[in-house]
Amino acid sequence: MAKKKEGSGLMSSAGLMRYYDADETAILIQPKTVVIIALVSGISILFLNAYYGLWP
Repeated sequence: MAKKKEGSGLMSSAGLMRYYDADETAILIQPKTVVIIALVSGISILFLNAYYGLWP
């Protein structure tokens, strides 16, 4: 009979451990926050363009 490799299980679980470690250290931003920042930035740019006469 062929011998089973015992190290194969550890190799596959090592990638999962790295994935979960990276997930814990990531900065989490809610989607609503991104949309609100984008809207405020867009409206600010339009207002400044109109204020400085760059609006057509």
